[in-house]
Formats: sequence, structure tokens, C-alpha cells
Amino acid sequence: MGQKFRQFIDNFGYTRIVIILFLFVLLVSAFALELQIKSLLSGILIRTGMNLLLTLAMVPSIQSGTGLNFGLPVGILCGVVGAVLSIAMNLTGGQAFFAANVIGVLLAVVAGYVYGLLLNRVKNQEMLIGTYAGFSVVSGMCMFWILAPFRSPKMIWPYGGRGLRVTVSLEDTFGGILNKFLFRPYKWIDIPWGLLGYVLIFCLFIWLFSRSKTGIAMQTVGSNPRFAEAAGISIDGMRIVGTILSTVLGAMGILVYAQSYGFLQLYTAPLYMAFPAVAAILIGGATVHKASITHVIIGTFLFQALLVVALPVTNAVLPEGNLSEVVRIIISNGIILYALTRIGGGD
Repeated sequence: MGQKFRQFIDNFGYTRIVIILFLFVLLVSAFALELQIKSLLSGILIRTGMNLLLTLAMVPSIQSGTGLNFGLPVGILCGVVGAVLSIAMNLTGGQAFFAANVIGVLLAVVAGYVYGLLLNRVKNQEMLIGTYAGFSVVSGMCMFWILAPFRSPKMIWPYGGRGLRVTVSLEDTFGGILNKFLFRPYKWIDIPWGLLGYVLIFCLFIWLFSRSKTGIAMQTVGSNPRFAEAAGISIDGMRIVGTILSTVLGAMGILVYAQSYGFLQLYTAPLYMAFPAVAAILIGGATVHKASITHVIIGTFLFQALLVVALPVTNAVLPEGNLSEVVRIIISNGIILYALTRIGGGD
């Protein structure tokens, strides 16, 4: 019995156990401080839903052998461009969200293919080059946002300013379209059924894809490239498939995130968005060679739950000053830093 329990602990991971215990302590503290537990739990579900696709984007890249996709901003920017174009076309509601996704996915397929070709040229250095690629594309797009010939008053600076705003409101377009859809209470918790259902559909799609002939071939390339080559599988082709899928999920993920957030952030905002996604999937139990949907869901939930609960608890304990932003930075960057030390695998 003791040996089985120890084996379970080893398989589950000491890191996740510590995080779960810390989260439990925070929830007990929130209850003792008479905070609104209902709002906190609802906030955890919303934050998990709005970040899930960005974390899911790591799965195809890991399974295809290119490792953690630090070039996720490439896909994110495709989604942002899709959103900007849908706003420029004066679309609203479901039409705006659909158009943004279609445009973003089409751009992401092209960008993912080019990005995949780049990664095939720099094998064993994908994460380093991916980081440079993401940073370079974000920097280049900063110039585009200044020079973009858009005239919509929803996006341009008022009083004749040049370029697009840093933050574009989605209130009149597709802001909250998933969060508001089927937002119903279950017992005493408000649950965003529409948001969670939408992102879980894509989790199911990736799960089914991983069991298809192409998905199995892609995973074979990632886990044992020599065997894949001997079996006649195109290593470079499968790596490109994984990169395209990851880029597409990044484009769709940022649209889910933006509609929930209520704003579209341009310029340098996408620069570091890959790091929370990387941290979440590593905390969930993934490594640079192995990742699953379970890792995505567990990691995203734990990462976002800590952020949601820790901030109001800290403000309640230390009411003298608003330390929420300081605590958010410490916790989020601390988790990211720790997760990055686990890139080699293990707990």
C-alpha cells in the first residue's frame, strides 16, 4: 500500500501537489476572510477557459518534436490581425468573431508553414530560435500598427493621432461573446458554459487528431525520429504539420482571450504571451518530449487559479496598499521561472 501510494505521488508530481496544497490554503484563507468565494470560483473557470487554447497550442509542437513553442506570438499576431480586419469591416457579434477566426486561421496556416520551414533548418535549437522569431515578428508588427491604413474610429488614435491605439475595445464588436453565451449558475457557482464548451471542443479535436494516422505519425517523429525515418515517415513534413497546428491554435486562442478580456492589445502585448502557456503546460506535467490534453487542463487550471485567488487574499491581508499588481507579477513570474527550470523534464 505504501509503495503504491509513493508511486502515485511520483507519477502525479511533487510540484503539482505543492501547488494544490498552496491553492487549498489560499481558498481556506479566502473563506476565513469572508471574500466572495462564488466570484473567485467563477473567475477561476473564466480565466481557465480564456487561456486554455493558448496552452493547448503547445501540444502539437511538443508532439511533433519541435519542443515548446516559444514562437507562439507568430500565431497570436495572426489572430490579432484577423480581429483588426473584422473591426475594420464594421462587423459585430458572431459575424465579427467568425470573420476574425477565419482570417486569423488562414494567416496562421501560411505563417505556420513558413515558421515550420525555419524550425526544420535549426533542429535542436527550436526553442531558442522560436523565441527570437516571436520577438522579431512582434517588433516588426509594431511598425505595421503605426503605418496601417485603417480609418475606423474604434481603432485609431483620437484627434488625428497616427496609427492604431495600444488597446482597442471590443465592446461594440465581439467582446464577451463566448463568456455571455450560456452563462448560467450551477448550484451556487456561475459557470461560463459557452466559453468552456468552445475551448473543450478544440481539446477534443486535438485528442482525436492525436489518434489519427497523421497524429500518430507526428508523435512518432517527436518521440523516435530514427524509427519514423525507417518507417518512411517524412520527419520535416510532420514537424511542419505540428507547427501549423500550434500556430493556428495560437491565433484562435488569442481571440478567445481577447473576447473574454474585452480588449484587443497591440504593439508589444503579445511579446511574452508564450511564457504563461509554457509554464502552465509544464506545471500540468508535460515535458519537452511529451504532452497531453490532461497536462493542458490541469496546468492551466492550477496556474490561473493561483493568480485569481492569491490577489484578493493578499489585498485583504495587507489593506494598507494596493499590492495586487505586485503580487500578480511575483506569482506569475515565479511560476513561469520555476516551470522553465523543469524544461528538462521531471518534478
